[in-house]
Amino acid sequence: MAEDLSIHQGTKEEQYQFLLPQIKGLLTGEDDLVANMANVAAALKEQFNFFWVGFYVVKNGELVLAPFQGPVACTRIRKGRGVCGTSWAENKTLIVPDVENFPGHIACSSLSKSEIVVPVRKDDEVVGVLDVDSSELDSFDDTDAKYLEEIVKMINW
Repeated sequence: MAEDLSIHQGTKEEQYQFLLPQIKGLLTGEDDLVANMANVAAALKEQFNFFWVGFYVVKNGELVLAPFQGPVACTRIRKGRGVCGTSWAENKTLIVPDVENFPGHIACSSLSKSEIVVPVRKDDEVVGVLDVDSSELDSFDDTDAKYLEEIVKMINW
């Protein structure tokens, strides 16, 4: 049965603080990784109305599209390529205020204007990334980084 995830208005920080216990509730007792990625992507998309939010997982030396919410996306991304591949290669969260200014940006959609990518780690190894795109420039900041990093740690990888 689906949880009732109501939308909370307020500052970005207040919205994340409201969303964290809801995500924890969705993940508690569920060990299926695909289901958990799908629900996290849906919860983030619903709360913030992001243009695109989803996961890529490392498979056979490349990032492969996993559960997401939004328009059709790139299916495979090589390590070091684009924002997602660079986040994976550098093992760090990347905030890109204007994707047009990111060297080697992969334009899955011309409507995406800014992006944040958070590496997902298991035993200190990157096993995937959480990718969030906005149709507005400069949408992401340290508040997003802080809470999105916390959210990916909540998923049992």
